[in-house]
Amino acid sequence: MASSFVAVFEIASFAAIIVLVVLGLGIIASMMGIFNFAQGEFVLLGAYITYLASSHGIPVWIGMAAAPFLVGALGFVLEALIIRRFYAAPIVAMLGTYALSLIIREIVRGLIGGLYLSVPEPIGGSIDIGSVHVSAWRFVIIVVTIAVMIGCYLLLARTSFGLRVRATLENPALARASGISTARIYGATFAFGAALAGLAGALVVPVFSLFADLGIRFLIQGFVAVMVGGVGSFMGPVAGAAVIGTMSAALPWVMAPVIADVLVFVLAIAFIKFRPQGLLSGKGV
Repeated sequence: MASSFVAVFEIASFAAIIVLVVLGLGIIASMMGIFNFAQGEFVLLGAYITYLASSHGIPVWIGMAAAPFLVGALGFVLEALIIRRFYAAPIVAMLGTYALSLIIREIVRGLIGGLYLSVPEPIGGSIDIGSVHVSAWRFVIIVVTIAVMIGCYLLLARTSFGLRVRATLENPALARASGISTARIYGATFAFGAALAGLAGALVVPVFSLFADLGIRFLIQGFVAVMVGGVGSFMGPVAGAAVIGTMSAALPWVMAPVIADVLVFVLAIAFIKFRPQGLLSGKGV
């Protein structure tokens, strides 16, 4: 019984990270009509910023707090300088984000080489849930993810900024005619999605360590999760992330990890084949 609870807990903590990555990826895809292939490298940057703080004697939690803001700021700059120029050609925009991902990954690889670098958990040890001991840091990851999900929902559904975001998503031309600066909305959306990925990287690096290809796995799973969940709404990508994250974390407990990864993708492809609109497609929150 105890081992089963620990397994469920670890599955939930991994799914929480996928949800954070997919939140940003899904918001960008729904709002801007492009898949950001640099999202995995934004996760990598969040992890690297956290490592830099730790390696220079700065408390890890400060690096974790700074990571989403710094990665979000970089996303804002990249959107303004590069991606904004290609909105009329979504395929070119996606290729642009892919090129950015290669550049960011190779820069980090040049800085850390082929090493796997560890970052200490800001909150170590375990907590007791009944008679079961579970990782305190994994518990924090789950709590933070839930808080971020609630915050994102309230931001999109209950604020004037969220109203402008939803108006731009629903009808960009009408939003512009109503005086909404869609360019600013797009920039803020891309920066927000990048910040969520940076936060995911900061939270996950004490668990998975830092290495140059850290973001690739999360990008692939995030992409599949968005496709399964459906774009055009807030809850669609979240639902897809819950499904893909849970399967990705649960199946390696009962089969070889490589076979588990293949099975996840096969099941996802089969689902997309029969329901291409995703679990929860549609406009709005």
